[in-house]
Amino acid sequence: MKKKLIIEGMTCKHCVMHVKNALMEVDGVIQVDVSLEEKQAVVETNEGVSDSQLKNAVTETGYKVLEVL
Repeated sequence: MKKKLIIEGMTCKHCVMHVKNALMEVDGVIQVDVSLEEKQAVVETNEGVSDSQLKNAVTETGYKVLEVL
């Protein structure tokens, strides 16, 4: 299952790595691809991973999820 998170606040490669590492720590996340230019993360997960789990992981790093698609 793939989900796209639109993220506000990332400004550099450090931000990208911070978001990627936070999402990879969520149980059930298989792969994460974060794009600074597109201000988004594409997350591949097992079934059962909720949007709120992903949002919380990003929020706890100091960034804001505007939308989960």
